[in-house]
Amino acid sequence: MDYREEIRQLRETLNEHGYRYYVLDDPIISDREYDLLNRRLEELEARHPEEVTPDSPTQRIGGKILEGFVPYAHEVPLESLQDVFNAEEVAEFCQRVDETLGDGTLFSIEPKVDGLSVALEYRDGLFVRGATRGDGRTGEDVTENLKTIRSIPMRLPDKLPRLIVRGEVYMSRAVFEELNVQRELQGKPLLANPRNAAAGSLRQLDPKICAERKLDIQVFNMQLAEGLSPVSHGETLAYLASQRFRVIPHKILSGVSACQAEIARINDQRTDYPFDIDGAVVKVNSLPDREKLGSTAKFPKWAVAYKYPPEKKPAQVLDIVIQVGRTGVLTPKAVLTPVRLAGTTVTNATLHNQDFITEKDIRIGDTVVVQKAGEIIPEIVEVDRSRRPEGTVPYVLPEVCPVCGAPVRRDEDGAAIRCTGAECSAQLLRNLTHFASRNAMDIDGCGPAVVQQLVDSGMVSTAADLYRLQAPEVARLEHMGEKSAENLLRAIEKSKSNDLSRLIFGLGIRQVGEKAAKVLASHFRTMDALCAATAEELTEINDVGAVTAQCVVDYLGSAQARDLIGRLRDAGVNMESTAQLVDERFAGMTFVLTGTLSRFERKAAQALIEERGGKVAGSVSKRTTYVVAGEAAGSKLKKAQELNIPILTEDEFAKMLE
Repeated sequence: MDYREEIRQLRETLNEHGYRYYVLDDPIISDREYDLLNRRLEELEARHPEEVTPDSPTQRIGGKILEGFVPYAHEVPLESLQDVFNAEEVAEFCQRVDETLGDGTLFSIEPKVDGLSVALEYRDGLFVRGATRGDGRTGEDVTENLKTIRSIPMRLPDKLPRLIVRGEVYMSRAVFEELNVQRELQGKPLLANPRNAAAGSLRQLDPKICAERKLDIQVFNMQLAEGLSPVSHGETLAYLASQRFRVIPHKILSGVSACQAEIARINDQRTDYPFDIDGAVVKVNSLPDREKLGSTAKFPKWAVAYKYPPEKKPAQVLDIVIQVGRTGVLTPKAVLTPVRLAGTTVTNATLHNQDFITEKDIRIGDTVVVQKAGEIIPEIVEVDRSRRPEGTVPYVLPEVCPVCGAPVRRDEDGAAIRCTGAECSAQLLRNLTHFASRNAMDIDGCGPAVVQQLVDSGMVSTAADLYRLQAPEVARLEHMGEKSAENLLRAIEKSKSNDLSRLIFGLGIRQVGEKAAKVLASHFRTMDALCAATAEELTEINDVGAVTAQCVVDYLGSAQARDLIGRLRDAGVNMESTAQLVDERFAGMTFVLTGTLSRFERKAAQALIEERGGKVAGSVSKRTTYVVAGEAAGSKLKKAQELNIPILTEDEFAKMLE
């Protein structure tokens, strides 16, 4: 078969299976079969790059990191809707419409997805641009990130000259929960709700990060269609479904009572949807009638958004228990009498921290009012003090970790109270994953899944145990085998010779990031010298503040940390700094790297600067000494020009290194 024909057939096959999987939820081949087809297409396109097209399934995730988002003017404004909050206001809206158009008006009733509104533009059936709503008239071009959403078709069956549709990008509840589990494991702050998570993901400058977030979309409006003359909203949605869009579920109804009943049904079944909803939308179905009704300065007169009130119910606080998270934070949780909220039975509510408990004066035995924040997380709104039993006392979090008994410490810059134990079992999974990560001890093959198996099997309970693993035992783990076990043990052995800075960072000391670890290793040179340092000595070092110094002293002074470091030393892990300064020509200088560097990899360029006494920052400021600009440099280059910061080409930077 001619390679061009094979490429064409592979694209059609992959697009068909992608549509069945991501839009219809009805796959007919396995993930492995799909991946093999995709790999074959990648191989052919690599051999024949002239055949690569923008709508190819291989082009959904761009490799280029964006410098920023370009403003985009919407040809058809993306209007917001007027909110209504009760059945009477829905009735008033329907009556106003009937008074203008006559009785018997048909309405489309749809769930209101709680996400981020976007417009998608197609030319001759090909997806060419996508933008956020912004203020309705001007948004941001996020085309590269929207390409990563698998339910957005890259090419349509019909080749209309132009088509613009509007939809709501969202993160499903299942993906949101999975993402928060991973963030907790990595020691990152948890995301508040799926809407914020979706909005933040769509505005990532790296499309690959956006792709990892597994966003989805519900298309709910046709903004413009050249070569098409639909007469109703229902007709446009049916057409968009035929073009392989994931279209919002809807019903076409007439009469106030029917509309109100459908709004109530959507509310009753809101947990059945994979996405969060915060209301229901009522729209006039006829497109000519919409033209007659027109719009106010703010809203269209042909639609309203009914906002569901948060459901609140009373419950009694039976107990307050403390959970220790994977980052060591002590989180109080109220154990409640069971109460039904937003379709699920609630028996617990987070109390966040000591400040939250004190502010609301929540006590064991209290009757409290509970609701679901963002329709997901149960929270206590207030205390009904009129029903407080006699003898209750204010609740205070413990002074030691309930898991390992180590002292707890309140963060200097927040309300979190954290366990200081270096070997606390509650933090084990997170600590080990961080210890083995690429920027720490760089143990290849020791990712979260492998760490989880090592912990579950009882082979590892501290980082030092990694250096006592035996290949036959590791080989018995699921998906490992002899070869993988040998590779893992080689990577562990190799990590023993790492520079001290990697070990310091790998210990996971609060406030000590990768750069701070390098500074500490460079200054003290040995782990023993660092362990003996006082807070005063630490604060004398540039870039080490009082908070960081105290965190280092507290950590290294604890019995658990001393025990861990001792066992790592016994295992043969290097405790000295091997990094050497080439010279100090960049001492006191701060560099910013921007654009695509062709002569240097980012990490290598950063290392060259640091080896000569300089620092690398992520943003341009008045304190920046030089900006090194590669190809397609964007906002950082512009800011450097505005601040009159000297700008170096790669060749000029290379000459400075000679």
